[in-house]
Amino acid sequence: MFKSTDAKTPEEYIAMIDEPRRGQIQLLHDLIRKAIPSQKPYIISGMIGYGSFHYKSVSGREGDWFIIGLASQKNYISLHICAAEEKKYVAEKYKQALPKADIGRSCIRFKKTEDIDLNILKKAIIEGVKVSEKYGGLM
Repeated sequence: MFKSTDAKTPEEYIAMIDEPRRGQIQLLHDLIRKAIPSQKPYIISGMIGYGSFHYKSVSGREGDWFIIGLASQKNYISLHICAAEEKKYVAEKYKQALPKADIGRSCIRFKKTEDIDLNILKKAIIEGVKVSEKYGGLM
């Protein structure tokens, strides 16, 4: 699903990225750390995860997953907000406010940080954590 990495820490992950993308991922990492300082960053599934929640699917599969995820993909940057309220994903609520981003259920994809309003992105991240804490992740 995600590109694998040999990085063991978020700092190693960022250091492995070529410029100019490295600076953009660092900017987003710093923004996320300031917006949700209580959510510890770590490497999971080839990206940086922040915070975690335990899930159990309808099929019975269960595990732990991040609340917020940040990844440098080949053609874009992806920010995952794994939180939903009343079956409405938090990321989808920001479709109108982030017109240059491609927004799926829980993922906001964009080419470069200049394409998005970082204040709106910060608001979405904070909301995602609040919803996750309230409901325990995706509902």
